[in-house]
Amino acid sequence: MSDLKAKERPAGEKVISPAVIKRLPRYYRYLGDLLRNDVVRISSKELSRKMNVTASQIRQDLNNFGGFGQQGYGYNVEYLYNEIAKILGLNDRNNIIIIGAGNLGQALANNSDFIHNGFNIIGLFDVNPKVIGKKINGAEVYDIDRLEEFIAGHDVKIAALTLPKNSAVRIAGRLADLGVKAIWNFAPVDLNLPEDVIIENVHLSESIMTLSYRIHSSEI
Repeated sequence: MSDLKAKERPAGEKVISPAVIKRLPRYYRYLGDLLRNDVVRISSKELSRKMNVTASQIRQDLNNFGGFGQQGYGYNVEYLYNEIAKILGLNDRNNIIIIGAGNLGQALANNSDFIHNGFNIIGLFDVNPKVIGKKINGAEVYDIDRLEEFIAGHDVKIAALTLPKNSAVRIAGRLADLGVKAIWNFAPVDLNLPEDVIIENVHLSESIMTLSYRIHSSEI
């Protein structure tokens, strides 16, 4: 389960619902599948059947960013795919560092989807001498003591935390002090950081508990 903490927007700037933002990657993924199958255009009704989202909801979501559709034509798949990529910031280079090179950190580093979507994992950090110096999918594992030096020399946009609870709180504060503005938090703790730091929490244990509840509640 994930939740989003976003910085405040300037007065007068349109506020987009977090629910809409969370649907954008799904649109992007489905449109990518359509592109790979040489689909040129699609209506909101056809897209709704594929995504299990109402056509009205799709139109409302996309109207937050300009609409993109044409009456009687629908959506040009390639154009909409590229526009959503711009909205999501996927056309920019998004450098990521991973703090914690254990099983989860290494699994993230080995995920090829990041590269395909414009995310570059440029380094991992750990305290374990057995992994320091290794390369995982081309990214080197550095000693955590080199964190300040590394961030000073690189444009780090996102830091992923795959750490135990106590370490995550301490390292998150350190990252905020170093100017990192976005943290992807896999640690089982809520982080208390300055308002200008964007936090995306991915609490895996909470997600599996939710799934457990849904299984058991359906059996009652």
